[in-house]
Amino acid sequence: MDTLLAVFLVIAGIIALTFILGSFFTVNTAQVAVITRFGKFLRVADAGLNWKVPYIDSVTGVISLRVNQITLTMETKTKDNVFVTIPISVQNRVKPEKVYDAYYKLSDPVAQIKSYVEQVILGHVPGMTLDEVFASQSSIAAAVKQELDADMSTFGYEIVNVLVTDIIPDAKVKSAMNDINAAQREQVAAAARGEAEKILVVKKAEAESESKALQGQGIANQRKAIIEGLQTSVEQFQKAVDGASAMEVMQLVLVTQYFDTLKAIGENDKTNTLFLPHSPSTVRDVSDQIMNAMLVAQRASS
Repeated sequence: MDTLLAVFLVIAGIIALTFILGSFFTVNTAQVAVITRFGKFLRVADAGLNWKVPYIDSVTGVISLRVNQITLTMETKTKDNVFVTIPISVQNRVKPEKVYDAYYKLSDPVAQIKSYVEQVILGHVPGMTLDEVFASQSSIAAAVKQELDADMSTFGYEIVNVLVTDIIPDAKVKSAMNDINAAQREQVAAAARGEAEKILVVKKAEAESESKALQGQGIANQRKAIIEGLQTSVEQFQKAVDGASAMEVMQLVLVTQYFDTLKAIGENDKTNTLFLPHSPSTVRDVSDQIMNAMLVAQRASS
């Protein structure tokens, strides 16, 4: 009798221990557990140590409250008949207050979210040209987020963000776009080079014009100085020699300049050999020729 009682107590203790241990369970951080009783939803257990009725209540499922990312690739056609591939990332999470909807209303959340995204993309991109699609990446993502957030909120999901990570046109179209871009850049570069060459030509012409103007001014100043010098020489010679006419003085000055020129040519090491007649009659002829030329020029100017 005592043996039977002992066995009974042991069995009762094991059952009680199992009952107690089976009453407690833990839920990890950033997770919630769905508790059911005989298959019917009972409550949501938060993170930490929780209690349930053993053999009556059960943990049916665990849902993560972290932000999840769903990546999908959409292929569609633009308004100008260009096929593009659009990679999209959808960041979503379960709303803590709507765990029941998220767990029970959707059988395959990932597939159903992808279907909603495809629906939104097909409603926007075919109405845009390829250039507009490239320029509207952020607006496309915003439209997807807005419509997806409104639809998925009913099922307990929050759309944190939608990222349109790229726009990938057909390879031939992409190559053609690169060629067009390269041609436009080459056109701009050619225009810039032409403008630079034009500036150089204009500046060179301006420099030559200014140089010639300065050169002419220098020659004019030089001739003016020569004339003033000759005038001074004639006046001084006439003061020193009474009775000398201006013509005689000019002939003497010109002959002197002639011989000074020959002397300067002979003193230059790099001067080639020159054969010039320099007899007295020849010098006289040179003087007469210069004077005649000056007289002719004077008459022509008057």
